[in-house]
Amino acid sequence: MSTFKPFEDFGDIDEIVERLNDADSRVRQLAVIDLAATARCDVLPHLLAAVDDPNDAVRLQVALAFAEFDSNGAASGLVKLVTDKDRPVANAAADGLAEIKDPAAAELIGPLLEHESAFVRAAALRGLRGLRSPASLGPALAAMRDDNPDVRAQALGVIAYLKLEETLPSLIGATLDPDAGVRAVAASALSFSGQPAAAAAVAAVLGDDSWQVRAAAADSLGQLGQASVVHGLTAALDDEYWQVQLRCLNALGKLKAHAAVPAISESLRSEIAAVRKEAAAALGEIAAPASREALMDHISDADPDVRKTVRWALARLG
Repeated sequence: MSTFKPFEDFGDIDEIVERLNDADSRVRQLAVIDLAATARCDVLPHLLAAVDDPNDAVRLQVALAFAEFDSNGAASGLVKLVTDKDRPVANAAADGLAEIKDPAAAELIGPLLEHESAFVRAAALRGLRGLRSPASLGPALAAMRDDNPDVRAQALGVIAYLKLEETLPSLIGATLDPDAGVRAVAASALSFSGQPAAAAAVAAVLGDDSWQVRAAAADSLGQLGQASVVHGLTAALDDEYWQVQLRCLNALGKLKAHAAVPAISESLRSEIAAVRKEAAAALGEIAAPASREALMDHISDADPDVRKTVRWALARLG
């Protein structure tokens, strides 16, 4: 009787590699899938040979395959594919670079910061962010002067992940960037710092022209945990965008802002159910006896989630 050997054993690597040279691109694509499924690092040289395959679908599969290996060898292939002329291939390679954690990959990724394509420069910074290496700080600070806002935003990501107090001036300066997306990233990035200057800079962003930036600032202020920002968050409850109101309520709840209870109670009157729910949650977090009456007025709210949150908040009051 013969012994059944499941295909998943991938015992014959040579046979799979031979299929990489097949005239049919679908066969080559399946061969790439099979090589990745082995999870063996000795298949990486064969995958590297396939980065120049003439078929876009095959190269896309190669990029996805490299993402399964956290190694310098995989980074070598992804660095080549991130410059691919086919955007889905380049996107997959950029995503793969962001997952690499091998510190040795920094040497391979670094030269991409000088590439003519802003997409490639941004992808390189995504890759460096994942490495969390202090050696990436210099290149990231230099990239903060890039003409492209996507590159500047990714550079901020590198800086934010390092969480170094020495980068505070650069992060604060980025809250004034001409691009709203960069300003939003800067506001979020400042959430790591316990310095009063960070809280003051983020509080100032609550007056930004972009509601997305204001929302990011409110999130960040909730994490900074400084009582000095309560007044600004309370004033921002009147923001014209409910998404900003929502985040301000969440932040005030985290800060246990007793002084904001009257304003938060007013938010229970909002036409937006999500705002009413967040207001009830904030009052529950603060657990101030003065909020009982306002909560009781909404115990029969039309929205079931609001009613549930109101009951939870009342239980917190005891």
